[in-house]
Amino acid sequence: MASSKLSTCLIFLQLIFLLFVFNSANAQLKVGFYKDTCPQAEAIVKKVMDQVMKVAPSLSGPLLRMHFHDCFVRGCDGSVLLNSSTGQAEKDSPPNLSLRGYQVIDRVKTALEKECPGVVSCADALAIVARDVTVATMGPFWEVETGRRDGRVSNFSEPLTNLPPFSANISQLISMFRSKGLSVKDLVVLSGGHTIGTSHCSSFTSRLYNSTGNNGTDPTLDSEYIEKLKSKCKVGDQTTLVEMDPGSVRTFDNSYYTLVAKRRGLFQSDAALLDNSETKAYVKLQSAATHRSTFFKDFGVSMRNMGRVEVLTGKAGEIRKVCSKIN
Repeated sequence: MASSKLSTCLIFLQLIFLLFVFNSANAQLKVGFYKDTCPQAEAIVKKVMDQVMKVAPSLSGPLLRMHFHDCFVRGCDGSVLLNSSTGQAEKDSPPNLSLRGYQVIDRVKTALEKECPGVVSCADALAIVARDVTVATMGPFWEVETGRRDGRVSNFSEPLTNLPPFSANISQLISMFRSKGLSVKDLVVLSGGHTIGTSHCSSFTSRLYNSTGNNGTDPTLDSEYIEKLKSKCKVGDQTTLVEMDPGSVRTFDNSYYTLVAKRRGLFQSDAALLDNSETKAYVKLQSAATHRSTFFKDFGVSMRNMGRVEVLTGKAGEIRKVCSKIN
């Protein structure tokens, strides 16, 4: 009897300890994490990004998506930035080959290291950059929670199973987002990030030529839009870039939802948002909105949610000196 009570007490104490460790780790991810160790961190990032956006505004979309691609593989740990001498890192994997702007993150990190050596993680730099490029394209501002540590592992195969493909249906999308602790609303809100940037034809030409609909075209895609896309993208085209949100490629706004509502979402994963009652309702709400405030506020919330996915904090991981290689 005494042995049973002792065992129960030990289990209770272990649970209390684990809860304390869990809460302590999460407590380290917060707004203003660097206020004492590097108070100018966000100002330094903004200064660099202001310079970059003046000369290379087309990098806004890829840099926003880089944070997304980082968080969905091993969590927001900067692993997408790591190089591999054998071409086996995340950035070498097919889903990440379209990412651009790694040199911008290197530039940001160099500036941070000059001011605060060994303090600000690459993962945090990437999160702040994602916010700043959104603001630079007339999108919302949100307070970025910081305190992430950098991971030491980057695996070629993991983006293949963790990143939602452009061809995903709504069930796949919901499942993949939920596996990261993200909701259906986060899914439809974060999809709105497609309002900026471009895509290679190869990411969607199967909807134009190899679908099961009439003449090999996707019946869920607007017929007039199909013809416009076919005029730009021929079979086998691997190089041509197409705007994901035509006419608004460098402006962060809610027009993406207007296009999706009209069956002009570029990817199958965009069109899939009309196949679920919750995501469809949000698309309709935003496409009918006369202002952008709801979407802007929602986007900031969902970006913070995504930024918490499987983060390394406390003593876990490291603070890389150079974002492309472990210390």
